[in-house]
Amino acid sequence: MKINNLWAPWRKNYIISAHKKKKCIFCKPKEYVLDTTKYSLSMLNIYPYNNGHVMVAPKRHVRSIEYLSQDEVCDLMDLVVKTKKVLDKKLKPHGYNIGFNIGRAGGAGFAGHIHIHIVPRWTGDMNFMPVIADTKVVSDSLDAMYKLFRRK
Repeated sequence: MKINNLWAPWRKNYIISAHKKKKCIFCKPKEYVLDTTKYSLSMLNIYPYNNGHVMVAPKRHVRSIEYLSQDEVCDLMDLVVKTKKVLDKKLKPHGYNIGFNIGRAGGAGFAGHIHIHIVPRWTGDMNFMPVIADTKVVSDSLDAMYKLFRRK
């Protein structure tokens, strides 16, 4: 049986850091920030499920939605809508998965700071790789996505 390698060197930092205590990536984001508003920010997910995978989070460190003020909720959702419109224009996806992962058991990598995932989807973007190789192929780099979104 021949084994094919799929190289993904950018994941090395993720693997190495998996055992370290993580600082909150939303409180002082350092890279791939796309937009900021009074109460919220959007940024590319550095371990995306698909090209253009964006996270939108309140600036304030909050662990669940019920702790947000009404102004924060409105601002957060306004930024989700604005981000989706940018994704529509730049990537022209056929659909989306948009949602919260709240708490560690809910799948949140950063359980202490809520955030909304916006994952663009295209008809046929699922292929045999996740089924037989437990691998997802993301077709473009984060730097290329960031440059695309930063271009007016």
